[in-house]
Amino acid sequence: MWKTLRIGVLLLILALVVAQQWLDRVATQSWRDPLWVGIFPVNADGSAKTQDYVASLTDQDFADIEAFFTREAHRYGLAISAPVHVELYPAGRELPPELPRDAGPFARAWWSLRLRLFAARHTSFPGRAPATVRLFVLFHDPADLETVPDSHGLQKGLVGVVHAFADPALAGGNHLVIAHELLHTVGASDKYDPATGLPRYPLGFPDPAQQPLYPQPDTEIMAGRRALSPTESEMPRSLAHVVVGAATALEIGWTPR
Repeated sequence: MWKTLRIGVLLLILALVVAQQWLDRVATQSWRDPLWVGIFPVNADGSAKTQDYVASLTDQDFADIEAFFTREAHRYGLAISAPVHVELYPAGRELPPELPRDAGPFARAWWSLRLRLFAARHTSFPGRAPATVRLFVLFHDPADLETVPDSHGLQKGLVGVVHAFADPALAGGNHLVIAHELLHTVGASDKYDPATGLPRYPLGFPDPAQQPLYPQPDTEIMAGRRALSPTESEMPRSLAHVVVGAATALEIGWTPR
């Protein structure tokens, strides 16, 4: 009897998890209302310079992310005036769990669960509307770090971790990474070769029919870099020349399946 009861409880929990994931997918891919995205900044290195930068941030500092999604959504004919609303929340004091670089499937699943539990504890503020997508943006002093760790966005849980530089001159690149990881949370997949970092053809090319093929005119957001030649690419400095490609638009529900 107790064994049957335990199995029944586990099946119920599994059914609730599956149902919640389906509801999240519907809610984030209907595009009838603005997708509420919360930015939760964190001083990742503990330095005074990074702390000053984090303290200086305002909602307006992320306005170009909203503008990017509005521009691209309208290019695909979406009627909504503002598909994404980005709001800055109070800075956090704790770092989210870190994903080991060599993590296997089990370690990644365990990290994903820990991240979702962390997000549940650290994204609720009295008097503030809850964010649908929660992005922890970990800022680093560029004087101490040439490259930041990898960032991650999870569709399950609608949560992500973004590593960024605490320098206003590098904000454009930060916003590219934020937009990229945000799109992961709503179903977009990477469009680059993980071995080389080069955009994958044709999915990572804004204009795969262009002749000559190189250089591509813009950067596909999920490719992350603009293809200059079969062996060369460059990362844009801002979202000004970044687009949502056709494959990504299909994945996130901007075009019919």
